[in-house]
Amino acid sequence: MNDLASHPVISDIALKLDSLTPKAQTLGNYIIQNPSKAVFMTTKELAEACETSEATVVRFVSTLGYKGYSDFQDALKDFLNTGMSLPDRVDIKGIKEHGLDRLQRGILEELANLKHLYEHIDVEVMNQFVDHLDKSPAVYVTGSRLSYTFAYYLGWSLTKVRKGIHIVKGSDSTAMDMLTNAPAQSLVVLTATTRYPNELIKLSKMIRRCGHTLLALTDSNISPVIPFAHLSLVVPAKSIPFIGNVSGMLAVIQYIVQEVASKRGDDLREYQEQLEQVYLENDILFNLGPK
Repeated sequence: MNDLASHPVISDIALKLDSLTPKAQTLGNYIIQNPSKAVFMTTKELAEACETSEATVVRFVSTLGYKGYSDFQDALKDFLNTGMSLPDRVDIKGIKEHGLDRLQRGILEELANLKHLYEHIDVEVMNQFVDHLDKSPAVYVTGSRLSYTFAYYLGWSLTKVRKGIHIVKGSDSTAMDMLTNAPAQSLVVLTATTRYPNELIKLSKMIRRCGHTLLALTDSNISPVIPFAHLSLVVPAKSIPFIGNVSGMLAVIQYIVQEVASKRGDDLREYQEQLEQVYLENDILFNLGPK
């Protein structure tokens, strides 16, 4: 894992440690030494681990400037997730342990992530994404490594409801050529998920220099592409993933595409009928009907 001292959440605790009460210092030291444990603890569990009260825990996070304990946990989770190595994730997920019902645990974890998404997603920003995708003549969707999976799904889905959609692989150096040569003031949707590839940060800078409108679809408020975006939509998750949180991002993409489709009116049916005719004429998809 990256140096914990460099994480703002941890460094903030360290800076304030000497000014805290003895019980709060115990809490601070425990979190500094065990962040990957503390991030999953309830106030009761953290209080018991430090032999103090839940009220002390609540006062402690308030002293750090957080509105509530869940806000503190989210901040700690974001920083841990950003710097956590693959071996660290193996330890957290208990991959080496025996006798775990991984399917049940995985499904329950994703249900918790979806509930967290439903309670925290910024619907207003999500609908602004929809408006941009509905009105922009030329749309480029890009991502890299894991996030290219989401970029491809978003771009591929959008091709089913409107014209002018281009999918660009951000890890390919030709992405810069394609976006440099894109029509002036094109719309670029860039997906970025932890751990963030440096190539996407470089691409974000270049997109802004080209004068395009950049929308960032990402998974954390500390995503390094956010400073370059005109508009950012954070898809929050409750858990720290082994490889990546998938269900929330897919749910948001499905919503966005369906909302864009709903705005197309009669044009949607005409466009989709044209697509179906092309599929039929070129024998693209399996068909149960007579040949």
